[in-house]
Amino acid sequence: MINACANTRSEGTWISEDIKQAYTRLHASGSAHSIEAWHGEQLVGGLYGVAIGQVFFGESMFHYQTDASKVAFVTMVQWLKTWGYQLIDCQVHTDHLVSLGAENISRQRFLSLLDFHYQAPVHELAWHTT
Repeated sequence: MINACANTRSEGTWISEDIKQAYTRLHASGSAHSIEAWHGEQLVGGLYGVAIGQVFFGESMFHYQTDASKVAFVTMVQWLKTWGYQLIDCQVHTDHLVSLGAENISRQRFLSLLDFHYQAPVHELAWHTT
C-alpha cells in the first residue's frame, strides 16, 4: 500500500525509505492501517494512516482506477463510524476530500477534539474486520 502511494505521485513523493520503514513498524505494532480497493486480483486504490484512540490520521491516498480511493475512503468511514471513531484528520484540505464530506475546522477546535478523543477506547473489533 505505501509503495503504491509513493509510486503514483508524478511530482515526486515525501514517502522516503525511512517513512516506509516507520509505517511498517507502526503497522506491525497495530497502529498503522490500510484500506484497499481491489478489482479482482488487482489493487486499484486505497489509503493508509494511523489510528490512535478514536482518531484516524490519514497519511496518503492513491488510485490506479478512477474513484478507487473514494471507494476505500467511504468504506473506511463506514467502519470507523461502526467502531465509534470520532475524528478523521485528513491533514490537507482538497476538493477531493470536501467532495467526500471533509470540512475545515480551526486549529483550536481540532486540538480540543484531539485532546478529548485520542485516549478514548475503541470498539473491540476495530481493525479486525476483513
